Amino acid sequence: MANLADEYGTDVEIYVKALTTTIHADTPTGAPGQLLDLLDQLGLKRREIRTAGPVYTWHVVPEDLAPGEHKRLVSRAIPALLVAGYDVNCTPDVFDEAAYQQAVRESRAGKPSPPAHPAPAAPSPPAPPRRIP
Repeated sequence: MANLADEYGTDVEIYVKALTTTIHADTPTGAPGQLLDLLDQLGLKRREIRTAGPVYTWHVVPEDLAPGEHKRLVSRAIPALLVAGYDVNCTPDVFDEAAYQQAVRESRAGKPSPPAHPAPAAPSPPAPPRRIP
């Protein structure tokens, strides 16, 4: 089984799996649990195949996301992975520059990234009328 993170020596390789539309995030064989857990927290879904030898683990972007959200999810995950000290490579065809930059700004401002599947926002109460002097 091919593993691009093992092949390229990175902690995370993000790409579209050949002959599919599925975005994969490969981690090296034997990746630390903290990395796998972080990818889970960032909204990617963990997959694994157990063999007599190694256990192959990777993550995919959930298929149930709205069109266009796939790229935004992985691009928003990259700053958190980098801040945590991981070496990440993402192919240009799945990278969304605007989503990445927004995540960087939020990270610098100390705001947590929104969850992968945001809950619908409750309506805000109307603002009190302004008094003009």
